[in-house]
Amino acid sequence: MNNQQKNVFGSCLELCGLDPITGFYRNGCCNTGAGDVGTHTICAIMTDEFLNFSRMMGNDLISPKQQYGFPGLSAGDRWCLCALRWLEAWQAGTAPRIRLTSTNAKTLELINLEILRPYDLDLN
Repeated sequence: MNNQQKNVFGSCLELCGLDPITGFYRNGCCNTGAGDVGTHTICAIMTDEFLNFSRMMGNDLISPKQQYGFPGLSAGDRWCLCALRWLEAWQAGTAPRIRLTSTNAKTLELINLEILRPYDLDLN
């Protein structure tokens, strides 16, 4: 894992969230690496609409999973989402807002910045 990974703007990747602690590596950042087959690179702000969509798609982010130290998410929590799950939500009209300064540049290999930009919390 590289602690100096870049965001979609090419600057240092900023912290996404510590409460609950997010990231594939559970370090608060949307860092990625070879083991991250889901590409958990988008820093998203959870909404009830998205959480219900994700549950419907087979990934329940609401229910705690104590065996994995996962507290369950609520609206307002910041979480490093799989890029393709965010894209599915975008296609379904349920994509949550994001922080592009905390979204890993690796995301751009899967999703065009022009799709992401209107959802940026800091720009809109």
